[in-house]
Amino acid sequence: MQAFLNQPASNRPRWRRMGLIAATLLVGNLSLAPAQDKAAAVTLPEGVTKGASVEGITEYNLKNGLKILLFPDPSKPTITVNITYLVGSRHEGLGETGMAHLLEHMVFKGSTKHTNIPQELTSHGARPNGTTWLDRTNYFETFAATDENLKWALDLESDRMINSFIKKEDLSTEFSVVRNEFEMGENSPQNVLNERVVSASYLWHNYGKSTIGNRSDIEKVPIENLQAFYKKFYQPDNAVLVVAGKIDESKTLALVNQYFAPIPRPTRVLQPTYSIEPTQDGEKLVTLRRVGDTKVVSALYHIMPGSHPDYPAMDVVTELLTSEPSGRLYKALVESKKASQQYGYSFTTKDPGYVYFAAEMLKEKSLDEARNTLLATLDSVAIKIPTKEEVERAKAKLLKDVELSFKSAERVGLAMSEYIATGDWRLGYLYRDALEKVTPADVQRVAKYYFKPSNRTVGMFVPEPAPDRVEVPNAPDIAAMVKDYKGRAVEAQGEAFDPSPANIDGRTRRSEQPNTIELAMLPKTTRGNEVNARLTLRYGDVNSLKNKSAISVFTAQMLDKGTTTKSRQQIKDEFDKLKAQVGVFGGGNQVNVTIKTTKENLPAVLRVVGDVLKHPAFDANEFEKLKQEQLAQIEAQRSEPQAIAFTAFQRQMTPYPKDDVRYTSTPDEDVADVNAMKLDDLKQFHKDFYGAQNATMSIVGDFDEPAVRKVITDELGTWKAKKPFSRLVTPFNDIKPTPQSLEAPDKANAFMVAGVNLPLRDDDPDYPALVLGNYMLGGGFLNSRLAVRIRQKEGISYGVGSQLQANPFDKTGTFMTYAIYNPENAERLEKAFREEMDKAVKEGFTADEIKAARSGLLQSRVVTRAQDPSLANTLNNYLYLNRTLNWDADFEKKLESLTPEQVNAAMKKHIDPSKISIIKAGDFAKAAKKAADNKPASSVSGGKN
Repeated sequence: MQAFLNQPASNRPRWRRMGLIAATLLVGNLSLAPAQDKAAAVTLPEGVTKGASVEGITEYNLKNGLKILLFPDPSKPTITVNITYLVGSRHEGLGETGMAHLLEHMVFKGSTKHTNIPQELTSHGARPNGTTWLDRTNYFETFAATDENLKWALDLESDRMINSFIKKEDLSTEFSVVRNEFEMGENSPQNVLNERVVSASYLWHNYGKSTIGNRSDIEKVPIENLQAFYKKFYQPDNAVLVVAGKIDESKTLALVNQYFAPIPRPTRVLQPTYSIEPTQDGEKLVTLRRVGDTKVVSALYHIMPGSHPDYPAMDVVTELLTSEPSGRLYKALVESKKASQQYGYSFTTKDPGYVYFAAEMLKEKSLDEARNTLLATLDSVAIKIPTKEEVERAKAKLLKDVELSFKSAERVGLAMSEYIATGDWRLGYLYRDALEKVTPADVQRVAKYYFKPSNRTVGMFVPEPAPDRVEVPNAPDIAAMVKDYKGRAVEAQGEAFDPSPANIDGRTRRSEQPNTIELAMLPKTTRGNEVNARLTLRYGDVNSLKNKSAISVFTAQMLDKGTTTKSRQQIKDEFDKLKAQVGVFGGGNQVNVTIKTTKENLPAVLRVVGDVLKHPAFDANEFEKLKQEQLAQIEAQRSEPQAIAFTAFQRQMTPYPKDDVRYTSTPDEDVADVNAMKLDDLKQFHKDFYGAQNATMSIVGDFDEPAVRKVITDELGTWKAKKPFSRLVTPFNDIKPTPQSLEAPDKANAFMVAGVNLPLRDDDPDYPALVLGNYMLGGGFLNSRLAVRIRQKEGISYGVGSQLQANPFDKTGTFMTYAIYNPENAERLEKAFREEMDKAVKEGFTADEIKAARSGLLQSRVVTRAQDPSLANTLNNYLYLNRTLNWDADFEKKLESLTPEQVNAAMKKHIDPSKISIIKAGDFAKAAKKAADNKPASSVSGGKN
């Protein structure tokens, strides 16, 4: 559950700006006839009417006003049920900020027929969440495709639509959980600056208020107000239900009608919001002064709503400005070393929204110089006409994201929420069509119109006798825009794949030869001919890698920054042209490559990857830029409680010597390593350690096997490293429990991490019982022992859980727990944590708990195997471990046969609460002072003799 905080793009996944758009879109020019024929065959229940059908998605409507979107996709054995309510922070009144998000949390507290929703979600192995944003709130569950699961999910969503408890006693604990989430955002100066800039840029419209809300509103909202808000907006005529995945359309429509049609249409009338933000008539300035380790400068401009025909051009403007390494802001700020990083983004909103740009730099850099460069570059967009190459490059990137994103029914179902909230689900397809037609002239016109000093907020007021203002257009007539839109042909369907271990093993072709790359290839037809691959190079040993930890990381990071034949930009352009998403990362004793592309492009992508791995240019300018970026990231993490706590935990639990490649360094040591590093160090490291004789690679999806095998053999078959590879043996460290309390001044949130090392391997007879025990203790969805006590009942922490790890080679493992919380609640958190740990070990788990958890865990493992990137990762790792999926089948049989006695005995044997080290970081001094200031003064009474 989360509110989409107004946070800078550096802290936000890239899909937050573009992927929510891209995930709903398709490409292609195939005939639409199959989709029309299929839609016509659907049996309509009485009272249900059919609406538009576009590219495989069909709209239906119930009499009570509920709109339904069905998207069958037989290629994945999962179903996603997503319901969107057209209510977000835009609909909140005075004193109600954060109410939409707080209500999202409350709806997970139970309803008339579903009194323990977290337990049900866990039992069904679902991957659920809820999110709140400016224009909407949504709830979704992805689960294994069975009739039982689908009926359960539809029954759940129909019941909590109107029968959620919204009880005062639940609010008394949940408000502090939401406040804890609020405080998470307060920890980040970048996030707070973004929030202040957005707030200052809006005078009246609610887009200026963060979705997470105001602290006092969160703390003081009356339960009656929250109940009234719920009854007003959580109704069928204000909701859109999306069911996507492996479904029978007629059967699903009948089930939806069965569960939702009995809900009466409400008699109240929802009035549309009508606040229109007035035209900004002067530049604004916001200055934020807080503890931090980097500087930030940003600029915001008011722009058109997401449904406006010019919005795709604005996306192109943003991409050509911020793209790395060709973007104008990147070249002006990062290449010139005036800043360490830059970014920009906008959102698809129902009403006129905004575009936000920012740059971050080290403390010793000039903020004024960076600000002047940022603003001058943005102003130059309106002066310097963009080249056709710039525009086409930006479009290629955006359209690539569009095409690759629409491979998953799960992602489509969730992303529909954004366009539903913007005005109509079909707007996503109109966006794609318009994006393809954007010209340099469009980009120039849009940039010139919006990027004016009078329309931006950086924080400075400048009197001007003749202000040049921007009249931001309102949303167009959306009904007219989408009325006759038909879209394109449905994407090519994938097969109905069985993710059982036996089927995966039966279809996977493995080639394991000494001194060359080992392959695992799983061919299957997929939606849009998508294919996923993962490659791992393993190198060095504990002696040859001494004192090379930072060098190993930098070498991997420099691989895609240019080769001896291609510049960094040419590599990026090639991947965009090939519609490929490629990630290269590594350090220590391995480097990894992830690939997502299409069947026809995979051979060409592999050739570029081979060039990147074998022939990096190690360009001096790119090296210096990377050093500056890394230094900025190190400084940004110095004061973050989570980074402080985890670093201390790793240093305590895995005390490797300083020269070991696995040594956990301090921030000061990191800075020293970066400053001391030379480009020749990276070149020599690559010469010595990089090669494919100890490599593994897996490919899952649609591909031409002979062509792919040939490319892999040509590129990697004879590539050998100079130095030999030997596995890094992991010793067991029996660490004496040593608590640590570390100060993180001026941070609203604290972080706790606690754990103990275990003499455990993943083939230990007790391992399955410990996995299930950990799942009940700190896994599941809000239904674990720790989550129920610490979050659900006491409202101490927004995020709390536990993890269990076991080495496949060496007898060493770790049990770890974590929690985010307010420093004032440190004692309450530790008390609750220790009590629940003692209870779990001493009293154990009940038979009913174990039965429900086992069912959920087994179903969750099925869902994981149904995801091709995850499956590719598993097959790649299993080549190295000499395993097949039969290991999973055997492990799941052991899970199925576990008795309560076995689970409880394993927990008692291996988890000793008295040996757990607790490490916490936060502003505890400030919390102690506040507690002392609020403590009532003692009184002394006396009398006269």
